[in-house]
Amino acid sequence: MSFNKTKDKDFYKAMFAIAFPITLQNLIASSVNMIDTLMITSLGKESLAAVGLANQVFFFYSVIVFGVATGSAIFIAQFWGKKDVLNIRRILGLSLLISCIIGIIFTVSAFFVPTNIMKIFTKELEVVNLGKDYLKIVSLSYIITSISFSFGVASRSIGDAKMPMVASIISFLTNTVFNYLLIFGKFGFPELGVKGAAYGTLIARIVEVALILYAVYSSDGPLAGNFSELFSWDKNYVKKYFKTAYPVILNETFWSLGNVMYSIAYAKIGTGATAAVQITSTVQNIFLVFSRGLANSCTVMVGNKIGEGKEEEAVDYANKFLKISGILGVFLGIILFFTTDFVLMLFRNLPEDLYEISKSMIIVLAIFLPIKMFNGNLIVGVFRGGGDTKFSMMVEMGAVWAVGVPLAFLGATVFKLPVYLVSVLVNMEEVVKAIIGIPRVVSNKWVQNVVENM
Repeated sequence: MSFNKTKDKDFYKAMFAIAFPITLQNLIASSVNMIDTLMITSLGKESLAAVGLANQVFFFYSVIVFGVATGSAIFIAQFWGKKDVLNIRRILGLSLLISCIIGIIFTVSAFFVPTNIMKIFTKELEVVNLGKDYLKIVSLSYIITSISFSFGVASRSIGDAKMPMVASIISFLTNTVFNYLLIFGKFGFPELGVKGAAYGTLIARIVEVALILYAVYSSDGPLAGNFSELFSWDKNYVKKYFKTAYPVILNETFWSLGNVMYSIAYAKIGTGATAAVQITSTVQNIFLVFSRGLANSCTVMVGNKIGEGKEEEAVDYANKFLKISGILGVFLGIILFFTTDFVLMLFRNLPEDLYEISKSMIIVLAIFLPIKMFNGNLIVGVFRGGGDTKFSMMVEMGAVWAVGVPLAFLGATVFKLPVYLVSVLVNMEEVVKAIIGIPRVVSNKWVQNVVENM
């Protein structure tokens, strides 16, 4: 009995050590978006819709890069279980190279043809013009973000979640200050409106990557690889990497593309619907930081145990994480449901129609929050941490593209439903994920050692 209590104590200690800094970092990152949204709300719903739609490009890009980083993190976590520093640096190098190539593609596209990209989302000229100005400037932060992501996620995978958290706090403060100065033209700075928000984000990203690189290379830790260590892999090594990582990258790419499709479907309902979706997404990101913290902690801890060869403990850890995420999801869902009006008070001067639409959307979010949090841990934490990347890809891509996207367009364009009911249809994808994923967890087939022969 005392042995089990000790194991439980070790589990919770390790979970909080990783989950708390990641949750705080995600909270800060989401707060950056919330500060942007709160400040831009005062410029009108066209500006709010423009920034929301332009940021769908960054969302699409960042999730792909996150897929590369987390696909690499599966290896790094298991290599850290073996204390294999050389291979940790090799995997980090692959992550950096792939992320930067993707970053170049997105930067060139968003910088040179921002108008064409905005027209994919909406035909409303004022929204397109505002969005293209924002998109062109903020695109310069994409490659910088890929470097931050690669080092930040790798750092978490070796149990150091504190360093990227500190960098995010300073980045958040930088973004808030420069947003205020440049959106509204305070203390002698030019009043740039939507462009000011883009410049604020760019400056914050530069500060963040500088801090992360300084922290990594001044400490000479496991991630501080030189050029030859980061890029010393052969064809066989890269092939083994992609065998496990490609489903994660593909998964994140098509999941985020599915979410972009949701935005296009919502935009067909009108500018008010798009603005309401932006407000709801901001609130969702704040509440889901707990899910992301738990899921990333689960990935690291489960991966470490598999790397150590302790598969039974990995299964025990996974089950604990799923229970915690489900209970926490119910608790947060209830809180959000009963505080909807208070949450919307933060978004000042909302027109009455936009207020009512946003309130309905947030109530839908509150109802589906428990299953969203459970699925976040199921797919990102358990399946990916266990190396079962192909199954997690099939579940997520199947749910989004066979359920969510068709229902979104049917609801918006055929049945012409109000946006909150379209949101209900979109969330049916979460129900499908849980129905398919739970039997896989019970079978323990998700436990796969991916570093055994590397």
